[in-house]
Amino acid sequence: MEEKIIAGKKNGMAVLLGVIGLYVLAIAGIVTVEAGRGSVMAVSGRGGIALEVVCGCIAATAWLLLPGLKVLKPQEALVLTLFGKYIGTLKGDGFYFVNPFCSSVNPAAKTKLSQSGDVGTVASMQALAQQAAVTNAEMGKKLSMKIMTLNNSRQKINDCLGNPIEIGIAVTWRIVDTAKAVFNVDNYKEFLSLQCDSALRNIVRLYPYDVAPNVDTTGDGVADEGSLRGSSEIVAARIRDEIQKRVEEAGIEVVEARITYLAYATEIAAVMLQRQQASAIIDARKMIVDGAVGMVEMALERLNEKQLVELDEERKAAMVSNLLVVLCANHDAQPVVNSGSLY
Repeated sequence: MEEKIIAGKKNGMAVLLGVIGLYVLAIAGIVTVEAGRGSVMAVSGRGGIALEVVCGCIAATAWLLLPGLKVLKPQEALVLTLFGKYIGTLKGDGFYFVNPFCSSVNPAAKTKLSQSGDVGTVASMQALAQQAAVTNAEMGKKLSMKIMTLNNSRQKINDCLGNPIEIGIAVTWRIVDTAKAVFNVDNYKEFLSLQCDSALRNIVRLYPYDVAPNVDTTGDGVADEGSLRGSSEIVAARIRDEIQKRVEEAGIEVVEARITYLAYATEIAAVMLQRQQASAIIDARKMIVDGAVGMVEMALERLNEKQLVELDEERKAAMVSNLLVVLCANHDAQPVVNSGSLY
């Protein structure tokens, strides 16, 4: 289904004024006939009846043109069908007049998702409920061409190592082909939401939560350091491309996809936290030991240069041991004063 743009229909105001003029003329004609009956200057019997019938027919049928009047705001579109056949799409702000028997189509008009344009306050929902049913129906048939944001619900997915994680994404999208969006899929909003869930699951299962050895995330057969936590930009780009391939036939363009929530699932969160803490402690200890060894080495070199004291290998070992204990201990060392001989 290819989109057809209806052009040259911005004559709604002229038609509206014409309808009002017809009603004014019809009422004036009926009033004139009624007022002239019985007077000397009255219209002849047959002529008066004919004029009255014509005016009555105009008054009874002129309203049929009103359903053909369509008002569009910026970034709105209206898909029109005539007796089940797609005739085109109105795009662009303006006051339009089309065939009064045309009907607008939007299968996702009543679909409410967790996205911009669908979520409103209680007050706004009550205000909409108080509007006329015809106005609500007509507004609901319009397609928004604006960029909208879909915030899909969080999913629990196993990463490439089998660890369950919870992840959520926000997808910004817009309609670029109204005919495909309306006719190629049953409901383009639900279709987009389902494809986001499927694409997210397919991409996340290729990555570990954190950097892991011997894991190939790109599919080139070479292990890399890709991860959900450390390569969020790359993962988001792959998710966006995956979604775009799936929604191409629905006339939707995915502008961007972003990870909004990422965490281990509840059942393993505590264990993974302990693992991260242990890794952090090991890294800190390693740094402390490297620094302590450097300080001991520097102390021995300075003592040797200044020739303040001569130490044999046994005394050097004792000194190194004492310095490492002092420098690597979790608590402050208690000083001990040696009042006797070093030997």
